[in-house]
Amino acid sequence: MNTRRWPLAAAVLFAGYAATIAGANWASTLCPSVAVAGLQIPAGAFFAGLAFTVRDLLQDAVGTRTTLLAIALGAALSGLVASPRIALASAAAFAVSELADLAAYTPLRQRNRLAAVGLSNAIGLLVDSLLFLPLAFGSLTYLSGHIAGKTATTVLAVAVLTGTRAHRRAVPA
Repeated sequence: MNTRRWPLAAAVLFAGYAATIAGANWASTLCPSVAVAGLQIPAGAFFAGLAFTVRDLLQDAVGTRTTLLAIALGAALSGLVASPRIALASAAAFAVSELADLAAYTPLRQRNRLAAVGLSNAIGLLVDSLLFLPLAFGSLTYLSGHIAGKTATTVLAVAVLTGTRAHRRAVPA
């Protein structure tokens, strides 16, 4: 995405990314877990799963440096809307997991962007879950639900991206 041509889209992605991080932490503070299909899923996992895909899109729109600024902004906003324990656990987990996502996504995006999004999200959500849960809740009790919630959101986001790309190709400019 060319930021000169799409400044509004880049701004929306930047704000949306920071909001997904804060939203994940707000939801985790408000509702530590919800039961879905027999799994206990921390409510914030649904937002967190979306964050990885939005991060990839943001990196394409504005570059790595500005994306790192958005990660920091999301962590700062989390301090305003989440409990201190959740906000700090999230800041630590997102810092590491988003860098892992970035490291996987960056070299693959030129070959196959959707595969890069899927693989980098899988790496990011696993790293995030393994770090966040012990720091926020003191155990890995919710691990399977945390991964399932984030995976469901990631699959949905990748499906939307796939549909959007197919629609753009089908509709003449």
